[in-house]
Amino acid sequence: MKVISKQRNSRMCMICGLDNEYGVNAPFYNMEDGSVMTLFHFKKQHQSYPGRVHGGLITAMLDEMGLRSLWAKELTEEKFGVTLSLNTKYRKPVPYEEELIGRGIIIKETPKFIVTDACLMNSRGELLANGEIKYIKMDTGQIAAGLEIHEEMPYLIEDGVTEISY
Repeated sequence: MKVISKQRNSRMCMICGLDNEYGVNAPFYNMEDGSVMTLFHFKKQHQSYPGRVHGGLITAMLDEMGLRSLWAKELTEEKFGVTLSLNTKYRKPVPYEEELIGRGIIIKETPKFIVTDACLMNSRGELLANGEIKYIKMDTGQIAAGLEIHEEMPYLIEDGVTEISY
């Protein structure tokens, strides 16, 4: 599927923060079908049992893709929201140090809420985990006092990714 554009990364977010040495440091892409996708790998530091990623980090990645699917649909990073609920289904063990593919897409939207579907797959296209996430749309000022979005999310580093297969 064709990449339309790349989304910004933050400084310290556990999933996308480029200054977080313990984070996933994942890039995110706006796709031609209105979804968001990522190509990434979890690190050994993200393990629960040996060879497996901690379930909380799997769920955090699904949550990140869910909200970023709003940015992919709108092609702007100006809208935000807060997670109301998230239902994760763990299908197969998620390995660390192996390339993974993530995808999120809006399945329902109202003026105040969005519902998204997000999933993680391995490079063979096998479904590893998925979830349905509900968000309430909120202005950044309601989420955190004094938040300047372009200060918190300053990184837009092009990497030449033009297509993602899944």
